[in-house]
Amino acid sequence: MNFQDLRIFPASLFQWCESSLLGNAIKNSKWDFAILETVHIIGIAVLLGSTLVVNLRLLGFGMRRRSAAELEEELGPWTWGALVLMLVTGAPMFLSEAVRMSLNGPFFTKMILLSLALAIHFTIRRTATRPEAANRIGLGKLAASLSIISWLSVALAGRAIAFFMTLNGG
Repeated sequence: MNFQDLRIFPASLFQWCESSLLGNAIKNSKWDFAILETVHIIGIAVLLGSTLVVNLRLLGFGMRRRSAAELEEELGPWTWGALVLMLVTGAPMFLSEAVRMSLNGPFFTKMILLSLALAIHFTIRRTATRPEAANRIGLGKLAASLSIISWLSVALAGRAIAFFMTLNGG
């Protein structure tokens, strides 16, 4: 599946992205993409780690002397930093391969899952980690479960992008 088949985005948009100054620079560099990808994966690891600690607390595991709200306050900057790092590295990686990504079903799956994970993170999970939500155990468990599933799905879809490209000769 690709968006060109669905005609949501014209092929010219992907061609324009790839031919941009930044897209061309990364595509024609020997090391830029590899460095961006490495930093992107570090961002994913930090994001998964910081959210997992809070989610496990919401589920009732570990760090019982600290509330989910306290952990969220302490780890929130790490989560935000990781999100920014992933955006700052992911966008240029996309620009350098936009045409190939337009044909990559797992890439679009990742973008949809990323949107869902962000929506869960900034709505239900944010509500569940507020101090006043400490007594709403069911909400915390639901938010943590959805958060874990959604962020792991994003990471797995990201891995599927490379497998898809390898299987399709790219």
